[in-house]
Parts: sequence; C-alpha cells; structure tokens
Amino acid sequence: MPSTIKVEIKRQSSPDAAPVTEKFEIPYRPGMNITSVLGEIALNPVDVTGKQTTPVTYDSNCLEEICGSCAMLINGKAAMACSALVDKLTGPSKDQTITLAPLSKFPIVRDLAVDRSVLFENLKKVKAWVPIDGTYDLGSGPKQAPQIQEQRYPLSNCISCCCCMEVCPQFNLSTSFVGAATIAQTKLFNMDPSGSVLKEDRLRALSGDGGIQECSFAQNCVMTCPKELPLTEAISDMGRDVFIQKVKDLFTR
Repeated sequence: MPSTIKVEIKRQSSPDAAPVTEKFEIPYRPGMNITSVLGEIALNPVDVTGKQTTPVTYDSNCLEEICGSCAMLINGKAAMACSALVDKLTGPSKDQTITLAPLSKFPIVRDLAVDRSVLFENLKKVKAWVPIDGTYDLGSGPKQAPQIQEQRYPLSNCISCCCCMEVCPQFNLSTSFVGAATIAQTKLFNMDPSGSVLKEDRLRALSGDGGIQECSFAQNCVMTCPKELPLTEAISDMGRDVFIQKVKDLFTR
C-alpha cells in the first residue's frame, strides 16, 4: 500500500485573482475520502516543494452526502467530497494523482468554494414551496395516496449540490436555463395536495425564458446526480404539463 497520495488543487485566493495549481503529497490511510484529504492539508499546509501555503477553502457541513455543500470537480467530474473515496480515485496501483477544482459554472468565492445562489433564485422563480402561512393551528394536511408518496419521495432527496447543473450543456453563461434540479422540484411541489394551488404559476414560470424548452435532454444530469433522482422523468413530465398549460392559457386568456 502507498505511504502517500498526490493531490493537485486548483486554487484562487479571491474572485478576481488568477487561478493557480498547488501540488501536495499527504500521508495515506485506508478509507480516506476527499474531505479527510483536505483536512490533512489543513493540518500541515505545505506543498510538494516545501513551500508554506494556506489551508484550502471549501464548503462542507454534514459529511454524509445530505447537505450537498461539498460538491466540486474531482478528477474532472462533479462529485461530493464526502463520499468520494481515495481508494477509488488513485487507480489500482494507487499512484495516480487526484485533481481537485471548483465547479466551473458558478462564480468563485475562494479555492474550491463557489457561489451557487443561482439555484435558489431559480427555485424562487418557480415558487418551490408549499404556500402555508399563519401562526394558528391549520390542522392536519390533506391525505396523499401512497402511489403519489412513492413518486414524490425520490424528488424530495435533492440536496441542492448543483452537480446536475454543472454537467448540463444548456446551463451556461449564454442561457438562463433553470436546470434539472429546479424542474424536478417543480414536479415535487405540484404533486403536493397543498402545494398544487400554485401549480399554474410554476408551469408558467417554466414556460418562460430559461424554462424547460431550453433542455436538450442530454441526460448528463441523471447520470451525475449523487442521489439518483429521476431527473429525466421529471423533465419529461413537466414538459408535458407546461405544454398543456400553454394550450389552456391560449384559449382562456
């Protein structure tokens, strides 16, 4: 077994600074993930030349693939640092260098941390919430058929990691495409008995600029999603519902 592992990290000290690549070699332990690799660097931030540097900035919280904050490019692919295991990244002989970089389609904050607020702005556009307000007791909510619960549960597992947006060819600076995560959450709340009161508003939002018509159905999203959400199914269903809504609006307005 190797005594050390090699890591190359693309770093940027500020949004306006030029990116640089720093190389590290750290002690190997069985069962390490990328989060623990970054922790080892923080304990002794010295690169392979012996130059003192700073701990790498990155986002993390739950450390168990629930919060979605530690998404980054690992060996060139969008993945979660907490669930990416070193033993699966270094090759059979354990001598391949691991490369880390920030998600490429979001504004840089510093190093591996990026600003993913565009996702939350998109969720606001489609009103991705259940419109229940008030300090008084509203009583029990409407009943939901088990079949609907089974369809909604996978969609509720979205962790807002933005991996689906990173790999989407339609999500870029030239378009305002909302991305697969937002479309899937639209389906989730449209199927909610209480949330469906805003169904038409959500569908109209998806029919506008940057909406579902921007999707080229490349299916990169469903192959990359760490929670294996049925994203292409949700996009297909929402495409049908948006079309039906547009026909209704054509004849009722």
